[in-house]
Amino acid sequence: MSNAHGDIAAQKRQAGEAALRYVEDGAIVGVGTGSTVAFFIDALAGVKDRIKGAVSSSEQSTAQLKKHGIEVLDLNGAGPLAIYIDGADECDPHKRLIKGGGAALTREKIVAAAAAKFVCIIDASKQVDVLGRFPLPIEVIPMARSLVSREIVKLGGQPVWRDGVVTDNGNWIIDVHGWRIADPVALERELNQLAGVVTVGLFAQRPADVVLVGDREV
Repeated sequence: MSNAHGDIAAQKRQAGEAALRYVEDGAIVGVGTGSTVAFFIDALAGVKDRIKGAVSSSEQSTAQLKKHGIEVLDLNGAGPLAIYIDGADECDPHKRLIKGGGAALTREKIVAAAAAKFVCIIDASKQVDVLGRFPLPIEVIPMARSLVSREIVKLGGQPVWRDGVVTDNGNWIIDVHGWRIADPVALERELNQLAGVVTVGLFAQRPADVVLVGDREV
């Protein structure tokens, strides 16, 4: 493993552990998905007696939480959440994000919307000045794949079907290449209006409240 990879792994672990600072006693914790979140779940296991349980955004995270003996609650029964902890594929200086590299964007966006505070945990490689270097994931109803792709081409994007991937919701993912997203709030709103789009991987209308790069808040 090179030093660069070692640094990234260390930052992911630091960010996952640092996120515990924001978890209050008695909370139901919204938990995201991905490699950095996996470190957070491991850290959360050490204080599991202090929390009421977790709401999970993916089958993968649910399995890891249950393995640690952390109760996983249904969001419909949990009500508003105090906090949501998740990673990102990209983060701009305004805490707006691209998410969905792991195909869990829809549940992630739902849990983020239910939470009073969204803490995003990343390593420094995820920081960008303008979103779009990482292809933008869009979850679509399967029959709408070609329709949505044609609309994306009209907007100047290059849609690529993530062939062989089915989301936890039974849908498909289109990854959009070639966009520099100067106004992610407007683009998120526009893409949300396309028939067949389930969720857009832009977290801009509701950005993160706190971003941790390693153990440092930025």
